[in-house]
Amino acid sequence: MARARDTDACPGALQVHQAADGALVRVRLPGGMIDAAQLSALASVSERLGSGTLELTARGNVQLRAISDVTAAAEAIADAGLLPSATHERVRNIVASPLSGRIDGRADVRVWVRELDGVIRADPGLAELGGRFWFSLDDGRADVSGLGADAGVHVFEDGCGLLLAGRDTGVRVPPEDAVAALTAIAMRFVDLRGKAWRVSELDDATALWPGAKLGAGFPVVTRPQLGWITQNDGRIALGAAVPLGVLPARVAEYLAAIEAPLVVTPWRSVLVCDLEVEVADVALRVLAPLGLVFDEHSPWLSVSACTGSPGCGQSAADVRADAAGLLDADSAVHRHFVGCERACGSPATGEVLVATGDGYRPLRK
Repeated sequence: MARARDTDACPGALQVHQAADGALVRVRLPGGMIDAAQLSALASVSERLGSGTLELTARGNVQLRAISDVTAAAEAIADAGLLPSATHERVRNIVASPLSGRIDGRADVRVWVRELDGVIRADPGLAELGGRFWFSLDDGRADVSGLGADAGVHVFEDGCGLLLAGRDTGVRVPPEDAVAALTAIAMRFVDLRGKAWRVSELDDATALWPGAKLGAGFPVVTRPQLGWITQNDGRIALGAAVPLGVLPARVAEYLAAIEAPLVVTPWRSVLVCDLEVEVADVALRVLAPLGLVFDEHSPWLSVSACTGSPGCGQSAADVRADAAGLLDADSAVHRHFVGCERACGSPATGEVLVATGDGYRPLRK
């Protein structure tokens, strides 16, 4: 479907979305990476100026709702180092294998995240990508390639494969050329897109790269890695799912207090990384009672929801409350509850249930 607007309406930290509950700010975190001080800063902004919660998105970003002073929020976000470019802030959409460089994988893609982010910000033309266009960097474990990014790299044994709309093109490039290839695809998309937001909306996506042929996609990973995760270097990463992606600012402060590197994943979870065993043990004991989910069998992993009422004026129900009330520990199918047929935030697989005003009906099975 072609976009209805000629201008990019995707929210950021400077151009915000006016929702029913106030201004919505979206902060891009390339690769989901954020340090403790930055997370603490976002928690403070939410507590002082907003709803007191942080929302984790399916692109590994963070949203702040009900912001009363957009200028003050943007200044605080910039002071935390989370707004390095006013012109490109909404196009820094990079998802990467969250455990890359720490556990297995064929390459450490974290360096590519930083390089790609720098290249995006340095090119004036790439500010025209739009806030919906996003990149994926998969280190070969096939965790993010199946999420369907517009342009991606997947590390195969025979080189780095270029992906378009989440599908293998059959093109292989050397690792040192991976970022340049993604940048070239993005530049070509800007030239060709017309009214398209996404690569999948183009009449011929293969026009973005000479010799590209759209092959098979990748399995969709629907759940994060949780609990006690032993890194290759012997240190520990703790994986914590955030129910419905809503992280109370107070809990975010506890996470920040550990003073460890953090990664927000596309599955609305948080990784607390590089912990010594003793520190990880204490952190787990403190964090578990705060509502974070460390159990891979938790029913919270089988349910998600859009914002719903009262935050969204289009919604026919408080879908988050309904989703929480309809947890099913035995459900084998992920269920996503939405307040209207726009079905915001719907995952690539599973059942989507749309509110009707007196219940829910399947929008997609």
